[in-house]
Amino acid sequence: MSKTDGLFTDGSANMTTPKVDSIPLSDVDTRAAGTGTIGQLVSDATAQVSSLVRGEIELAKTEIIQEAKKGAIGGGLFGVAGTIALYSSFFFFFFLAELLAVWLDRWAAFLIVFLVMVVLAALFALIGWGKVKKISKPNKTIDSVGELKNLVPGKAQKKLDAGSASGMFTDR
Repeated sequence: MSKTDGLFTDGSANMTTPKVDSIPLSDVDTRAAGTGTIGQLVSDATAQVSSLVRGEIELAKTEIIQEAKKGAIGGGLFGVAGTIALYSSFFFFFFLAELLAVWLDRWAAFLIVFLVMVVLAALFALIGWGKVKKISKPNKTIDSVGELKNLVPGKAQKKLDAGSASGMFTDR
């Protein structure tokens, strides 16, 4: 099928607003009443259902593309907001050092803020390292894939039923 049939989205460089032109169905009453055979009617119905399904798939793709673009733009804006917040944290720590400088020498205030930041960074790194070390391999998936090599085509269901009570997709 081609774009002239109205099934496929526009493949041009301008994909900012993808669209489905139409769902092409042939007219149901193309034959005079009583002149079509059952085979022709079934053939027409099959062609129409096939075109309708392809059209629905194209519509779904178009909607998904539009929603994915909205999500990507939203994610990008969150990234920009996070970057701005990260860079503005510098000014918070500078403010904190200047505030401490009211009671201490300026160099001591900046040193205290620096040491607090280093200790916090080390603490978060240790917590993160502990979390990463707790990551384990996907044992259920490895066992499930190992079961696949024992399956014989045509006898898979019998082998699964006769096997253990826990199957590839169950936790019994």
